[in-house]
Amino acid sequence: MEEREERITLLDEEGRSRDFTLVDVIEVDERRYAVLQPVEPAEGEDDAAAVVFRVEDDTLVAIDDESEFDRVVEVLEATESYDDVTLVNGEGGDPEGGA
Repeated sequence: MEEREERITLLDEEGRSRDFTLVDVIEVDERRYAVLQPVEPAEGEDDAAAVVFRVEDDTLVAIDDESEFDRVVEVLEATESYDDVTLVNGEGGDPEGGA
């Protein structure tokens, strides 16, 4: 049986739609977080950095708190499958290398 990829379409800061693949949903400090990988890099980018959003009910919420984002990245860094993934928060903030 073929595994089905979950695709999510979001609007970027300029109102353009971008397609993402749902990579994973993890739990950190009793909160859920979604890791999304862009299907294609944004215009002007070489690599498509994965983004992380907090999941509240059925809504993806940008992580405004830098320490909260750092805790999530820390957990992901401890996961072997994220060794070569670059992560940014849902705000499009600074990438966290090596996550």
